Amino acid sequence: MDNSVFWIGFNLFILAMLAFDLGIVNRKEKAISFKESILWVAFWSSLALAFNGLVYYWFGPEKAFEFLTGYVIEWSLSVDNLFVFIVIFNFFKVPKQYQHRVLFWGILGALILRGTFIVVGVALFNKFEWMIYIFGGILVFTGLKMLFSNDEEDPKLDRNIFVRACKKILPVTEEYHGKDFFVKKSGRWLATPLFIVLVVVDFTDLVFAVDSIPAVLSISSDPFIVYSSNVFAILGLRSLFFALSGMMDLFRYLKYGLAIILSFVGVKMLISHYVHIPVEWALFVVVMILAMSIMISLVKKEKV
Repeated sequence: MDNSVFWIGFNLFILAMLAFDLGIVNRKEKAISFKESILWVAFWSSLALAFNGLVYYWFGPEKAFEFLTGYVIEWSLSVDNLFVFIVIFNFFKVPKQYQHRVLFWGILGALILRGTFIVVGVALFNKFEWMIYIFGGILVFTGLKMLFSNDEEDPKLDRNIFVRACKKILPVTEEYHGKDFFVKKSGRWLATPLFIVLVVVDFTDLVFAVDSIPAVLSISSDPFIVYSSNVFAILGLRSLFFALSGMMDLFRYLKYGLAIILSFVGVKMLISHYVHIPVEWALFVVVMILAMSIMISLVKKEKV
């Protein structure tokens, strides 16, 4: 079967699911409850596993393992986004009932940006094999930086280049106007603070993609596998945000687990021409690191 059929079919399916989410399930602006978010996390996770079964059927066990490993890596690294999203929403004082809308459109933008990033990344890998050392080095550096970074460090969102650029290019209202990203006043269109938040969310996701996409590329060089595992991971991210936003203190040591995962996949890329680490072993290592960091967080929390 032509490979383009998989790309077109997959993207049409994802767009249909997003339309169903925003157009039917979440037509009314409301704060997402913990119970509802857990159900959506289960839904997206089940959908990803079902798709993994289709990958096994279409492409065989090796590609299925690559998808599952890429999904777990991307999903676990995406958890780190949640901490930043919470900071962003708190900084801009985004009403809870509009956070779902921002994340919906932010993730839609992320699909386009990441799709472009993946195609470019795979092309670079195929044409310039030495690029693997650059990506591997970036991952190791980022992992070490995350490991020793200060949790209390001010992200200085008001100095964000995109925030400043938006305010210079676009006139921005001083207050929110419900769910609208733009409003018309005195015959001209003005951006609302909600649009600025959307820009910051997409910019933040792109920054995280610089780390997470090379991590998945260390597992598979198949653009469809890398893209589809990324898509399913970030689709579940929105629901995961509302499920975990009130419980972040429970996972104080998760950051260290994510740092080790980044460093591990970075080293895997750096030594790939000399030592081959099977995908199954990479998946096992990632899951164990993630599980141990969560367990340590829960045990340490109980002792406090």
